[in-house]
Amino acid sequence: MARYGMLINTKKCIGCYTCRTACQRQNNLPAEVSLIRFEERERGTYPNVHTETVPLQCMHCEDAPCQQVCPTGATYTNDEGVVAIDQGRCIGCKYCMAACPYQVRVCNETTGIVDKCRFCTVSANDGTKMCSCVEACLTGARIFGDLDDPDSELSKAIVELNAQPIAGDLTKAKIYYVR
Repeated sequence: MARYGMLINTKKCIGCYTCRTACQRQNNLPAEVSLIRFEERERGTYPNVHTETVPLQCMHCEDAPCQQVCPTGATYTNDEGVVAIDQGRCIGCKYCMAACPYQVRVCNETTGIVDKCRFCTVSANDGTKMCSCVEACLTGARIFGDLDDPDSELSKAIVELNAQPIAGDLTKAKIYYVR
């Protein structure tokens, strides 16, 4: 069984929001609901300062704080290690939103249901497991794959690029960043 994860290379991200748009289309989200949030951060020391675009989404933590506080069990981890939501069980209490240290859960005000990144799709290119945000990325800033396969593109890139979870060891995140 695969244990899915992702790498986001902020050195390649140009802040075009194509990943967010692809995600919204794939998941039939209204325009005001986005499962990917962008932060602009200043990096460097004067006079060598630049702005970095940092896409943030559910980190699919192995020790997910959101799952620990869900009173109905609507938030769970599936067999592939993906933190998922059973929307039929979600009561919209928003405890998971408060518990998420990354603040990446959103509430669809129309339905009252809390949502988040789903590691969503099967690739249109060859039928492999793939996220629409990865396929849509214009610069190749995102890589998706099996963290437990040392020969996967993802595992190799994490090692080669020294990618790290964005918040260190705050949680056991499955999203790695190159910064």
